Amino acid sequence: MAKKTHFPIGGPATQRSPLTSDSVSLMNSTMERIRTLETDSVLVGNCIEILRAMPAGTIDMVFADPPYYLQLGTDLRRPNNSVVDGVDDDWDKFDDFAAYDRFTRDWITEIRRVLKPDGSFWVIGSYHNIFRVGAILQDLGFWILNDIIWRKTNPMPNFRGRRFTNAHETLIWASRDKSAKYTFNYDTMKALNEDLQMRSDWVIPLCGGPERLKLDGRKAHPTQKPEALLHRVLMAASKPGDTVLDPFFGTGTTGAVARRLGRRFVGIEQNEDYARLARERIAAVEPIGGAELLSIQSKRNEPRVPFGTLVERGIVAPGEVMWDATRRRTAKVRPDGTIISDDTKGSIHQVAAAALGAPSCNGWGFWHVMRNGQLVVIDALRQQVRAEYAS
Repeated sequence: MAKKTHFPIGGPATQRSPLTSDSVSLMNSTMERIRTLETDSVLVGNCIEILRAMPAGTIDMVFADPPYYLQLGTDLRRPNNSVVDGVDDDWDKFDDFAAYDRFTRDWITEIRRVLKPDGSFWVIGSYHNIFRVGAILQDLGFWILNDIIWRKTNPMPNFRGRRFTNAHETLIWASRDKSAKYTFNYDTMKALNEDLQMRSDWVIPLCGGPERLKLDGRKAHPTQKPEALLHRVLMAASKPGDTVLDPFFGTGTTGAVARRLGRRFVGIEQNEDYARLARERIAAVEPIGGAELLSIQSKRNEPRVPFGTLVERGIVAPGEVMWDATRRRTAKVRPDGTIISDDTKGSIHQVAAAALGAPSCNGWGFWHVMRNGQLVVIDALRQQVRAEYAS
């Protein structure tokens, strides 16, 4: 979560030092990288100013981890009186809620401008800020698709014992507007969840162990997000080759995961030290090779193969008997692609549903035919035809 304060492009030092020919050249070079949308790059400077210089409609997906405005007034101490290494950086400090809302509205306005019409926007926050952020993005025309609860398996305890342990953060996933045809890799999420629909509560541990970047034995960044969280976000809502923008880049978690998964990235970070760590980290990432590993399969995008096609081609013969997996229910195939059981006639789905006494049933997974003495689900025969179409 790389947080931004209102410094010009080039970082806070340019506010205090006179411009030299070298600094002007650096700023001009940075602006050219921004205007041409140089991907796989980390741009150093104020996120709002850089976003305003970026071309419109060029980003496929945004992941944003903005300042939470935690409003920590005093040190937080453990029961042994040691101080918790919390967030007390200047980038998380604002004069009041009104100032925070102005900042939020400004950067989200630019996010909507740089997104492609069918792009989507992810933003993460805590109870301190996420409700304000959600209201503002709705006011600006975004359409909320889901709120995701990231439940931490290893949250920091509530040392004072005066509140519940704060064990989650909230992600908002939104499309640019209500009619956008955004990317959602439903089948990928289902496969990631052992063939069950992915729910909106995600159980993922905090970043720790070797993944946690450190400097001089201390956390390099106070709010580094786990790569597992970004892996799921990018796999859910982007495709290989897409350009992903992170306007609060920090130490580069989004960029590292994007590189590994074959996505392009643009990171914006006002702190040069964080940007340097991010570049070093990303350079060490080995991309996944091979299109067959990165390609996203979606059943909705597969060519439609009616059961009647199998009948027409003789893959399933008229008059052939089909069974369910238990061999207790049977139906015969009709020449027109419908099937008939003892008491029902209709599509493979209608007869399967009637056999189960259910309102609906996917007949492709219910019915089987006998091949070489073994029951073969008819969906396997459909996939053979689809493979022919693709070749």
